[in-house]
Amino acid sequence: MAGRLAGHGAIVTGAADGLGRAASLAMAREGAAVLLVDIDEERLGETKALIEGDGGTAVPFVADVRRSEEVQAYVAAARAEFGRIDAFFNNAGVVYPYGPLVDYPEEAFDNVIAVNLRGVFLGLKYVLRVMFEQGSGAIVNTASMAATGGIPGVVAYVASKHAVMGLTKTAAMEAATKGVRVNAVLPGNIHTKMGVPDTDAPLEERISWAASPVPQGRVGLPSEIADAVVFLVSDESRHITGVGLPVDGGITALVYPASFMPLDAQLDTTG
Repeated sequence: MAGRLAGHGAIVTGAADGLGRAASLAMAREGAAVLLVDIDEERLGETKALIEGDGGTAVPFVADVRRSEEVQAYVAAARAEFGRIDAFFNNAGVVYPYGPLVDYPEEAFDNVIAVNLRGVFLGLKYVLRVMFEQGSGAIVNTASMAATGGIPGVVAYVASKHAVMGLTKTAAMEAATKGVRVNAVLPGNIHTKMGVPDTDAPLEERISWAASPVPQGRVGLPSEIADAVVFLVSDESRHITGVGLPVDGGITALVYPASFMPLDAQLDTTG
C-alpha cells in the first residue's frame, strides 16, 4: 500500500482495542506492516482481520508488556517478520480501579504502574536498541492529559502518565543523535472503553459526562489519536522529538471553565 509509511515495519501494543486498534488501522492504511501486540488473542485476531480487509498487512503477537522476556519476544518477532522496526506505538495501558488515594489497593497500584510505566520502559529499552542499530526510527508513547495535572480517584494512572512523559523526554534526548525520535500523545476524553466508562448509565449520558469538561464540547475519536500517531512517526514530524502532543479538544489548555469567571464577566462560549 502506498502512503506516508510505505515499506515501514511497525509495532503497536494494546492493539486489540481502542487507541491501539485505531492506530494499527491507520498505520496499515499508510503502508506499514504492523505487528499487533496484546494479551487478548481473540480481539487481536479481529484487528488483524480489519486491517487485512482493508488491504493491509498485520501479524498478531500475544504478549504481556509487563514481562521483559515477552517484550523481547515481540521485538524479535517484528525484526523477523519485517527485517526492521521503523515505527513503534508504545500504547498498552490500564486505568482501573477508581478510588481515593488513602483507600487505593496496593496491588492495584502495582499493576497499573507495571503496565503503564514498566511496560513503556521495557518497550523503549528493547525497541530503541534495534532503532539505534538501524540509525533510524520513531516512537510514540501514550501518555495522557493526566500527565499534566492531578485527577482525583485515579492516583496510579496519573502517577504513571506523569512518569511516561519523563521517560519520553529522557529517551528523546538519548536518541537525538542516533537518528531516532521519541514523542508522546496526550489523549483527552476519547470515545473508548477507558474514556467513556462502562457503567449502568445509558451510553448517551456517559458520553455527555465525558464531554462536559472538553472546551470543544465533545469527546474525541480514536481515529483522531491515530492521526496524531501517524503524523509523529512519519517524516512530516522529522524535526519533532521529546514532546507530548495533547489531542484533547482543549482540556489541558483550560485553567477554569467560563462558568467560573466573575459573574459580571461571564462569556457565552457556546457559539
